[in-house]
Amino acid sequence: MELRSVEELLDLLYAGRGVWDAPEHRGRGVDLHDHALQTAALLRRSRPADKELQVTGLVHPIGRLLRPTTVVGRAEIVADAVRPLLGERVARLVRRHPWQGSPADDDLLSLRQADEDGRVAGFDAGVLEDWRTVLELVAARNSRLGAVDQGRP
Repeated sequence: MELRSVEELLDLLYAGRGVWDAPEHRGRGVDLHDHALQTAALLRRSRPADKELQVTGLVHPIGRLLRPTTVVGRAEIVADAVRPLLGERVARLVRRHPWQGSPADDDLLSLRQADEDGRVAGFDAGVLEDWRTVLELVAARNSRLGAVDQGRP
């Protein structure tokens, strides 16, 4: 599946309400919708200028929704789904996220820390609609870059 619009992505993220992710995360169960918001909000605080990293935090848990029965390869599934809409950097970060990254990779370390810290019941991370503008910005930037890469103005 490839996500082609921000609306389609938001619908998928909303579908994470009530879907719990726990076993592979040391028993710290969390609603996927809340976890996405919490991770993105933590990245917004720690890396306010890096919209792509924030969006990566928002979309990283959607693999559970795209392939509920598959754990192995889930990061690759998410990367392939978001690449057309959000670009190569977001896809690369999502794909590499399950592996800790090297000590020199600040992006992956920040993502991993926010992922771990973004599993708190009652943490008010705002609402998904607050992310629409950021998602549209990243998608528009990716669309322009893709057009330039393909020789279009």
